[in-house]
Amino acid sequence: MQSSKPPGRSWVSRLDRYLVGHVSGLPGGNHDAFFRRLSASANQGKLWMGTAAVLALFPGKTRRAAVHGLIAQGVASAVTNVVFKTLLPRTRPLPEHLPVFRFVHPQPTSSSMPSGHSASAVAFAVGAGLVRPALGVALAPAALGVAYSRVHTGAHWPSDVIFGSILGAGAALVTRHWWPVRPPIPPTTRAVTSAPALPGGEGLSIVVNTLGGSFKEETAAALQEIFPKAHINIAQLDEELVQRINATADHPGTLALGVWGGDGTVGAAAAVAVERSIPLLVLPGGTLNHFARDAGTGSLKEAVAAAEKGDAALADVGVVTVERGLAGNPEVSRLIMLNTSSVGLYPNLVRRREYLQPALGKPLAGVVAMFRTFAAGTPTTLSVDGVRHKVWIAYLGRGRYYPRDHAPLIRPVMDDGVLDVRLITADESFARLRLLWSVLTGTVASSRITHLREATEVRIDAGGAPMALAVDGEALAGVRKVAYEVRPKALAYYSPRP
Repeated sequence: MQSSKPPGRSWVSRLDRYLVGHVSGLPGGNHDAFFRRLSASANQGKLWMGTAAVLALFPGKTRRAAVHGLIAQGVASAVTNVVFKTLLPRTRPLPEHLPVFRFVHPQPTSSSMPSGHSASAVAFAVGAGLVRPALGVALAPAALGVAYSRVHTGAHWPSDVIFGSILGAGAALVTRHWWPVRPPIPPTTRAVTSAPALPGGEGLSIVVNTLGGSFKEETAAALQEIFPKAHINIAQLDEELVQRINATADHPGTLALGVWGGDGTVGAAAAVAVERSIPLLVLPGGTLNHFARDAGTGSLKEAVAAAEKGDAALADVGVVTVERGLAGNPEVSRLIMLNTSSVGLYPNLVRRREYLQPALGKPLAGVVAMFRTFAAGTPTTLSVDGVRHKVWIAYLGRGRYYPRDHAPLIRPVMDDGVLDVRLITADESFARLRLLWSVLTGTVASSRITHLREATEVRIDAGGAPMALAVDGEALAGVRKVAYEVRPKALAYYSPRP
C-alpha cells in the first residue's frame, strides 16, 4: 500500500509550506514595503542597538534594561549563527513559494534554520522586559513584527522563526543569571525618638569645618541667617577639629550639636554627641554626605524642618578599634563609624563610581569603575575573623546597604543592629579574570569570589604588614589590626518623619 505523504517531507515541512501558502495568498499593499523595511532594519541587530542607544539616555532601570537586552541579543545571535546554523543546514523558501513583489532580494545564503533575526528580536525584548516589564511589553510588537517579517518576505520558514524565537527567549533567561534582576530595596524606616525642638536654632551649637568640599567665605553667615539663635563655631585650618567640636558642644545652653562638613567631620561630631548624650543635626556641606542622605537631611531645607519640629530618630553606631605601631608596643585608638569602612581597593572604586555616576547612572558607573579599578589593582593578604584571605576588597557597612552586590549605595534602615560584611577575594585561581568576568556579567554577588554576611563583631589582622584602612572616607595608614562592633541605637539624630 502506497503512502499518500510526499517522500522526504516531515510534518514540520508540510506545516511550513501550508503556512507560507497562506502568507502568499495575502493581497499586496503598503504592508509589503513596511515588512521589507522592518526586516532590513534588524540586519546585524541595528534596530536593537539603536533602540538601546535611545534607552541608555534614561538612567536607572531603563538604562539597565537596555544593557541586559544587548547582552541577551549578543548571546542569542552568537548561538544561532555560529552553532545552530552549522548543525542544522536547511534551504530557504524558493521564489515560487511567494509573490515576486514580496520576496526578499537578495536572499540570505546561510542556513534557513534557525532565524537569527527572530532570535535577536525576542532576546532583546525579553531581556529588557526582565529588568523593566513595561518596556518589554512596549518592545514586544516590534520583536514580533521582525519575526513575522522573515516569513512575509520569504527569508525563513515559520518553523525557523519559532525555533529562533525560542533560542532568543532562552538567551534572555540565561543571561538573567549573569545580569540578575536586583531584589527590591526595603522601605525606609526610623526608630523615632524625642529631641528638643530648635526654633530659629535656639539651643543649637554648630561646628563648621572649613575643609568641607563646598565651604565658602559666606557659609557661616548663611547658616547664621537660617539659624539666627544658634551658636556657630568655625574650625580653622590650623586647629584640631575634635577639640573645636568639643568646645562647640561645651557652649552654655547647648541642647543639640550641629555639624557642617563631610563624612569624616560628621563622624567626629557623632562621637562627641554620643559621649554627651545629645542629639546630632547633620547639615549637608562636605564633599561626601552619606549619613546626611541616609538620615533624610540631604538638603538644608529638610534639616531645618526636622530641627524646627524636633523630629528625631535613633541610629546604631560602629565602634572601630584601631591598632598601629610596633607589635610589642601598639598604639590603640577608637573611632565612631557611621557609614562604611574598607581595606583594599574600595576607596578607589568609590571615587571612580562617584565621578562616572552623573553620566552613566549608578549601575553602569559601578561596572565601569570596577573594571578600571581591578584591571591594575593588586590584592591584600588579610586574616578576617581568623580566616586568611587574599582580598581585593574588605568592606564593612554600618547597617545593611543595598543593592546586595559590589556597589552598595542605599541604607534604608539605620538601626538594624548589624555590620554589612562584604569580601571580594583573590583566593581562587585566575582571580583577576574571574573578577572581571563577574563584573561584566553582573554576577559579583553570586560569584565564588564574593563573600556576603552580617555580623555584630568583625576582626581584621594584616599579619604584621601594615594596611591602609578607610573609615567614613578618612584614610588611616600603618594599621596592623582593626576590630569592629555595633553599639545599638547609640546616636540620636534629627530626621524628618518618613
